[in-house]
Amino acid sequence: MKRIFLASACFLLAAQAWATKQHSAQGILLEVNPSHQSIVVSCDAIPGYMDAMVMPFTVRGQADFKSLVPGATVRFDMVETKAAAYAEHLQVVEVTNHEAEPTEAGRLTFLHQAMDPTAAAKIVQVGQPVPDFTLTDQANETTHLSQFKGKVVALTFAYSRCPNPNYCFRLSNNLSILERRFRSQVAGNLILITIVIDPDNDQGKALARFADTWKADPRAWRFLTGNLDDVRNIAELFGMGFWSDEGFLTHAFHTVVIDREGKLAANLEGNQFTAKQLGDLVATVMRQPVDRASAAAGSSLP
Repeated sequence: MKRIFLASACFLLAAQAWATKQHSAQGILLEVNPSHQSIVVSCDAIPGYMDAMVMPFTVRGQADFKSLVPGATVRFDMVETKAAAYAEHLQVVEVTNHEAEPTEAGRLTFLHQAMDPTAAAKIVQVGQPVPDFTLTDQANETTHLSQFKGKVVALTFAYSRCPNPNYCFRLSNNLSILERRFRSQVAGNLILITIVIDPDNDQGKALARFADTWKADPRAWRFLTGNLDDVRNIAELFGMGFWSDEGFLTHAFHTVVIDREGKLAANLEGNQFTAKQLGDLVATVMRQPVDRASAAAGSSLP
């Protein structure tokens, strides 16, 4: 009997181990729930196992939930059992880009913050209100960020003469894909904004031509610019620096999502996330409960 019991126990343990699958996973955080020790992640594809998809996980083991914010890139072990999937060894991945321009932008940002100790303090953190600002759009209309209260805003930075397709073009293309994915909701429920960081060359008709390359409807997708100091001050709210370099601009990469109450929902650094992941994040923010006072202050929602 003892041998039979031991054999049965070994069989059950082997069956449990066989039923448990573990994979290294990475993705963009969409939701963080410290009270339930859970997260929702827009996961990268795992070759030979699963396509890119949104998945919820209970987090097991130690995890610093204070460091977890929507938009952060995370890496973890995805453990799948017959009953559920959970995440272990969760860690935030520091965004790195070894191409010349973002590397140089990182160095210049470090120097700027070292020379101006107040620079880092100006950066809006997730959950904080984004200060209102005023710029001019491609239709030469004055635009205030506050006029979009009650809507979700997806915002990035670019300039028309940017020579590298993985930089401004890629970030703008992400917004173009958002416009198609949420076609029935843009303008009424979602606003897209590209802040153009080269006002000396992208003003007036040049700004309109830049917007037209993306077939941007100004009711839904605003290309905004103003004087250089105003543009720079707005960019610094999101930790986005840019510097003139022999006629072109060296700049960091930031894509921002602002919720219906005008608070920062996420600040994605770099260009290594996918348009789908950005869309998943925007969809998550759009599903969040709407504060009635905030909605009343903005446009009516569909």
